Amino acid sequence: MKRYALALDLHNDAQLIAEYEELHRNVAPEIEQSITGSGITRMDIYRFADRLFMIMEANDDFSFTDKAAADAANPHVKVWEQLTWRFQKAIPGAKPGEKWVVMDKIFELSSDERSDG
Repeated sequence: MKRYALALDLHNDAQLIAEYEELHRNVAPEIEQSITGSGITRMDIYRFADRLFMIMEANDDFSFTDKAAADAANPHVKVWEQLTWRFQKAIPGAKPGEKWVVMDKIFELSSDERSDG
């Protein structure tokens, strides 16, 4: 299993942010299928003000390149991406046209909760 953290910004407009959140309460089955069909097993999106943070888990066969190619060939995803770009803006440091930016992991803490006794 692979885990990714990604970031993206929204336009800092309360009405647009509310509309964006509403869109994500009613994601079309075709969009959900494009996500799970690519090998993504879990996706959570969090928001603070106009900043979005996504945690994505995928199987070991997942590839961003393959996902992008599949999305480019999927008319439902193309419409979704055009619709959501109305609300989104590139995060500082993103490449031109880049939406979600993969973040680098800089720290990890885990604990083993098993008891020896």
